[in-house]
Amino acid sequence: MTHPTIGVLALQGDVREHLATLRSLGAEPITVRRPAELAACDGLVVPGGESTTMIKLASIFELLAPLREAVRAGLPAFGTCAGMIMLADRIEDGAAGQETIGGLHVTVRRNAFGRQVDSFEEDLRFSGLADPVRAVFIRAPWVESVDDDVEVLARVEDGPAAGRIVAVRQGPLMATSFHPEVGSDHRVHGMFVDLVRSAT
Repeated sequence: MTHPTIGVLALQGDVREHLATLRSLGAEPITVRRPAELAACDGLVVPGGESTTMIKLASIFELLAPLREAVRAGLPAFGTCAGMIMLADRIEDGAAGQETIGGLHVTVRRNAFGRQVDSFEEDLRFSGLADPVRAVFIRAPWVESVDDDVEVLARVEDGPAAGRIVAVRQGPLMATSFHPEVGSDHRVHGMFVDLVRSAT
């Protein structure tokens, strides 16, 4: 499929940047707020934002169950920052009773890198990419642990968080702690678009 339809969950967060990045890579991006829009997608991006707000809005818009069913049925999905939390099966330091879409066999620690003022950028070696990725972390989570079927794509390399997992893949699911839609390097999204093309 040359031009896959890739939805961006448009309940909250940096939706516009993801849409522009996907369009630049030859995908046909659409916003997803309703189950019918989700049903039209070959893949889905779950953007950054605030994970507790996003999951509440997904319930209000009657999207939570369809999202879970779609991921369970094999829909390729890519979560960034809060989107990583949304796709995770397990959360540390979550809000009381916080739910997720699930599907990604990892434990994610919410706000692991600290508050907004602790935001930072770092060059990361990323599995499958020749040159480092400039990663922007904003109130970001990290992956505390992964199951055996999860591939680690990138880790923090410097500072007190060195060694922490910040990008993973499991079959048709990808997630990053950082915001690859920020800036002009679209290679991480490119990997996801290729994943969607290979799955359809």
